[in-house]
Amino acid sequence: MKIIWLGHGSFRIEIEDQVLLIDPWLHANPMLEDAQHEAAIAGATHILVTHGHFDHTADVVEVSGRTGAPVSAMVELAAWLAEKGATKGHGWNKGGTITFGAVTVTMVPASHSSSVTVDGRPVYLGMETGFIIKGEGRTIYFSGDTSIMADMDWIGKYHQPDIGILCAGGYYTMDMEQAAWAARTYFDFATVIPCHYRTFPALAQSAEPLIAGLPGVRVIEPQVLEPIEP
Repeated sequence: MKIIWLGHGSFRIEIEDQVLLIDPWLHANPMLEDAQHEAAIAGATHILVTHGHFDHTADVVEVSGRTGAPVSAMVELAAWLAEKGATKGHGWNKGGTITFGAVTVTMVPASHSSSVTVDGRPVYLGMETGFIIKGEGRTIYFSGDTSIMADMDWIGKYHQPDIGILCAGGYYTMDMEQAAWAARTYFDFATVIPCHYRTFPALAQSAEPLIAGLPGVRVIEPQVLEPIEP
């Protein structure tokens, strides 16, 4: 398994026989150089989208067209992206599980908001989500953009993820201290990877509070396009 950060909330996960892109944001992503775009998306088999905000959907249709990878997301968002030209994948909902080869992906709740801007106005397309990704004997909790929420209790107990990819930049999502508290309270992670930080001045620039708050847990500050093998 290789977990590869593309900057901000975007990831490439090479797992089993699949290459999953989650919220691939390329062109206006301050963390990802133009010369890195091809390596970021090469060989993608599927695209997963957590919610509608521009920093998660702006390049989805283009990436789907370039790779041929189908796009799966909350049912309303998936339909909207397909209408815009993305290759149709699964339009499913919270609690549902879909299968890609030897990998399963279960949609779980997040607590945020989910809209795209059309003609200068927000259009809401379903709800914000996270994912449980299982393969190679490992279970990943991909939080998506979220605050701390009570749903993390049952997600941790039921799915028992050993890897957490957690938004932790603050301002728009939970911050490092909150992410550490949630990880201690609701989960038993062996590995935690923070994201949705370092992108803009309003966001956290370091994961030190997360590291300090999770003694005994392997907390890895990701670097763009550097594979993490948890």
